[in-house]
Amino acid sequence: MTIFHTNDFHNAFDERKAARLKSLKDQTPDSLLLDAGDAIWAGNVYVRPGGEPALRLMSRAGYDAMAMGNREFHFMQSGLRRKIGWAEFPVLCANIRPARPRARIPVTPFITKELGGLRIAVLGLTVPMITERMLSRKVSAFVFDDPIAVAAKLVPELRPTHDLVIALTHIGLKEDRRLSVEVPGIDLIIGGHTHALLDSPEMVGGTAIVQAGSWGRHVGRLQIEPDGNEVRISGSIMQL
Repeated sequence: MTIFHTNDFHNAFDERKAARLKSLKDQTPDSLLLDAGDAIWAGNVYVRPGGEPALRLMSRAGYDAMAMGNREFHFMQSGLRRKIGWAEFPVLCANIRPARPRARIPVTPFITKELGGLRIAVLGLTVPMITERMLSRKVSAFVFDDPIAVAAKLVPELRPTHDLVIALTHIGLKEDRRLSVEVPGIDLIIGGHTHALLDSPEMVGGTAIVQAGSWGRHVGRLQIEPDGNEVRISGSIMQL
């Protein structure tokens, strides 16, 4: 199977790039298209009244999921829903939880896909924006737990029933490396937040880490091949 991945568009996404990604996915059997967050224009507090055009274009391109970046987050329930409302695909974050009993979270921790004879878990993790120690938690509908601690609980639950476990993260390359060391069982980390451009997967322990730069300049392409009880991961970066 093949995975195409992007991150940190910051709204630098247009019809041409959407058509290019759709063509790549449509022409590649058994493929996924994933994004590691910060796709939209709005900052952490501002909400664009008419919605975020990048998410509408990503929906047309055929994205299967994206991690919630700090740009997609909003401390109000209505603000978060409006920010990600044009996404016609799952927005993932496992380390966010309600700060109030009646708050509802419009994102999901992980998804499961079946492609190329593989059962795949895609787990979302986001840099903590509001934590229990911050005064801002008093006005927020949501708080974040430590993403690595959350992964350490979830990955052992996902591993026995999935052939491939992917962490789709917006926590930065340094934390991705720490995640790969501290949480065994993750095959692949597709990251964002630090705008790193990794020409090929970086292997840390048994985990492959990738990131595709920023501002819609590149797309990563990964080949996933079963190898006995394991998988082999190879990849490269292409101009978008």
